[in-house]
Amino acid sequence: MPLFRGLNECVRRKAQNRRQRNLEWMGSCLRTHDEGSVLSLARMCLLSLANNMKEVWVKDYADNYLDHYSFRYIMGPFNPLPGELVEELTCLLCTTKQMSRAALHLLLVPQLRRLSLESCPTLVTPALCAHIAARCQGLWSLDLSGAQQLPSKVLCETLHSLPALRSLSLAGMPCNKSVIQTVVHCCRLLQHLDVSRCHLLSPAALLPLGGGAFCSSSASPSDSSSLYTSFSQPFVSCPVLPSSSPPSLSPLPLRNLLALDIGFGEQEGDAAAAAAYLLLSLPCLERVAIEDLAHACYLIEHREFGKVDEFADREGVPRLEEVWRERLHSQGKDNSRKRRKVASVDEENESEDDQRIFWEGYGYESEEDAVTDEGPSCSHNLKGEKNGILSQSDFILHLRDVKGVTCDHLDSLGRLCPDVNSISLNAEYTDSSRRIQGSLLTAGLQTWTGQLRRLSVHYPHQLTALLHALEVAGSTLTSLTLEGVKTSPHTSLLYVIKACPRLRELLIYAEPPKWSNGEVEDGQQDDWNLPQLPNLCSLTLSFSHEYSQRRPVMSLMSLMNVLECLLNGSPLLEKLSLVSLPCPLNCVLQDTLQRVDLNMHRLANSSGLPPMPLGQVQHIDLQRTDVQIKTVRSILQQCTKLKFMDLSYCWQIHKNEWLDCKRLSKAQVVWVE
Repeated sequence: MPLFRGLNECVRRKAQNRRQRNLEWMGSCLRTHDEGSVLSLARMCLLSLANNMKEVWVKDYADNYLDHYSFRYIMGPFNPLPGELVEELTCLLCTTKQMSRAALHLLLVPQLRRLSLESCPTLVTPALCAHIAARCQGLWSLDLSGAQQLPSKVLCETLHSLPALRSLSLAGMPCNKSVIQTVVHCCRLLQHLDVSRCHLLSPAALLPLGGGAFCSSSASPSDSSSLYTSFSQPFVSCPVLPSSSPPSLSPLPLRNLLALDIGFGEQEGDAAAAAAYLLLSLPCLERVAIEDLAHACYLIEHREFGKVDEFADREGVPRLEEVWRERLHSQGKDNSRKRRKVASVDEENESEDDQRIFWEGYGYESEEDAVTDEGPSCSHNLKGEKNGILSQSDFILHLRDVKGVTCDHLDSLGRLCPDVNSISLNAEYTDSSRRIQGSLLTAGLQTWTGQLRRLSVHYPHQLTALLHALEVAGSTLTSLTLEGVKTSPHTSLLYVIKACPRLRELLIYAEPPKWSNGEVEDGQQDDWNLPQLPNLCSLTLSFSHEYSQRRPVMSLMSLMNVLECLLNGSPLLEKLSLVSLPCPLNCVLQDTLQRVDLNMHRLANSSGLPPMPLGQVQHIDLQRTDVQIKTVRSILQQCTKLKFMDLSYCWQIHKNEWLDCKRLSKAQVVWVE
């Protein structure tokens, strides 16, 4: 038996290695060589296949079969292909805008595991969903975001035939509570659910995700009966459940739940109440985007369960205190199992520990002593446990990524969710004053000092009020997004760069200074004093503008220092977006390109030079800036990896100049007068 087990393990390992090589080969389809001009062999094969589809197979199917027959299965040219290849081909057709109804029919093969139609939602029709339900019952991931013309009844019928789904994205669709009921009963393996912008869903409609106690009360028996009797297709695999005895279902193993901008509840506090129920009834949650999340954490931390009793009675669900105690009990039992497991391991190693103690008496240190002991962490997790019930003061939620948070009750979120490393804040709607609001933000971020990786803040006030918060959390940030911040002629973004030295992504959407009265700040500083972001890959600086005003007012000269240090000190930059800048940009780009020329000249005579500025850039957006055609030609000549450039509304460029650049450049150049 051990021999056969070893042989099976060897065969399994070889199969895994073969699949890994196939995935690596397929990953090369999305990459090009360092020169940026020669496509990989896999990419060329897929492009050729896509073109042949349109001219041969798709044309034949559309002319002879598409509107004449209705096939449950199609034995077409793509059935023998591996599912990974079909997925890559589908993604390529969607991103290049070549996907059609006939092509999609041919690509719906049984081995398909991932299907995303987010980029072509107009193709999602009831007829197509019937094909998906019949042919692709093994799907793991389905994205139908934006398909607004799909009725919820058809969506229920489709989901009823996809029990293997792990990920489901229905953002912006007309989903109602019957869709959630179908997901709960038929998609029992679901880990990711996105129902953002589904305005027909109220916060209370999400409660069935928490299990059987919420399912039985969210829909009446008549509703449940109509839900299951509507599935008349013979290939349905989800069992039909009698309406007289609602099932006792465990919560879904959801790790990601995105439900921002959904419908409103009957009363003002419904969003916070529903969020509290979901946080307590879904134990696997790690990424959450729901309204009033911080308020829900406040209710749980301070155990103000009586405030949602009216909500519980109206929705027919258990009281929140009962759900809270059940969560404490279940988490305590989980910790008890972990403790017994640790105890069994310690018992097995008891003899080895005795030998180690014996040799320690002679000054000998074993190898195990150099390894960090796991005992303290386990005891910390089990702190406060008594008789399998966790102490109320030690209860925490293991959320890592949260969205839909306000500054109010941010401290409760920090105490209840200490593992957060990504957070999105909205500081616009609050009862606090601006000064108190800034202090609340700083105090709230203090909880996650040293671990926060991604921060997004919508703050329609002066940028200077955020500097203290960025000093607290900026040292570990790799992604920073600031939306709606206001600037003045004396605003300097250099402080943001100094506070966040490890950024890989920086996005700032700001309001320009209203007026400067002819007084501008001197934008020149010594190059040696400028900070750098050596890891930055994506940069967006976008200022709002009035369409009646052709040119932005040049009133933020300090921004030139920021542009200079970012362009020259970010050699890994791949995406650059500078829109409606209230400062001269052409001169900054000219200085940067001169440095590129100098580095290229030195590179011809020596080696070991640092990477050149703009050497990796692939996407450039310079809308509504003073960039000139001479600078554009230099960029197109020196940035060899450039694929796209947007010059819309650049008043220094004329149509004939743009046509010359478009004709001579390999990159796509867009211009609108």
